[in-house]
Amino acid sequence: MRQRLEYALAWPIIRTLAILPRPLARAAGIIFALTVYLLHFRLRQVGMRNLELAFPEKSGREHAQILRGEFTSLGRQLAEVCKFPQYSIENIDEIVVYDGFENYERALARGKGVLFLTGHIGGWELSAFTHSLHGHPVHIVMRPMDNVYLDRLIRGYRTLHGNKTVDKDDFVRGLLGAMKQGETVGILMDTNMTPPQGVFVDFFGIPACTATGLARIALRTDAALVPGFTLWDPGLGKYRLRFDPALELIRTNDIEADVIANTQLFTKVIEDYVRRYPEQWLWVHRRWKTRPAGQPPLY
Repeated sequence: MRQRLEYALAWPIIRTLAILPRPLARAAGIIFALTVYLLHFRLRQVGMRNLELAFPEKSGREHAQILRGEFTSLGRQLAEVCKFPQYSIENIDEIVVYDGFENYERALARGKGVLFLTGHIGGWELSAFTHSLHGHPVHIVMRPMDNVYLDRLIRGYRTLHGNKTVDKDDFVRGLLGAMKQGETVGILMDTNMTPPQGVFVDFFGIPACTATGLARIALRTDAALVPGFTLWDPGLGKYRLRFDPALELIRTNDIEADVIANTQLFTKVIEDYVRRYPEQWLWVHRRWKTRPAGQPPLY
């Protein structure tokens, strides 16, 4: 009953944003997100705590400005997701443009599959969606949403143009199969994990429990590891889907050491992007919730 009620409350917002002209939809999405920012004390509290940890040199005023920027980014993305059924190859360039597409082409040409390293920054939901519209479907590793009705809706939107979803419970088998076929997989790896699925690596100088699956699959298959982020460009008034050159993996004779070293490498890439675009990262997630043994909680 509760899930049906949540969906019933969400549907009018989704429908309204879908039918409004894009500029109005973005404005309405941002207003909605900023209203959540004002009313949801717990999210503000988590966000401000994370910003204190990541940027201790900045003032509280600066932290609050970044956090409001995050909610602006979330509202903008919400509007775009609601309009997914209206986007096609004919109009997607009005919303998202490629930047560094040649890096993806080189990685794909290796023939061993492509692993996209990405995170909850900018318009992450637009990444695989845009890529699939251009004829490059992606396997998306995702955790099911708590609300089964919203989960069904979002899965439908994500797979409109050939993308496939891979549940985290079927992570290894799904990725190995995709790499064997020379396909592409997108993985968000900036969320808190718990051992044994995660190891502690530095994120903003603080130990953060981080998933090792991406490093293990990359080392096992020799797939190309390409950082890919969809970032809002205010000058263009569009998103840029940025692909960086494939990363060189760290390889020694110690597989477990290599897993940790590469997980740290991947995390540093994400941190560098967050430092460059702090207003676009998901600060309201408790990224440092899991602590090393003996360390006190940070929240």
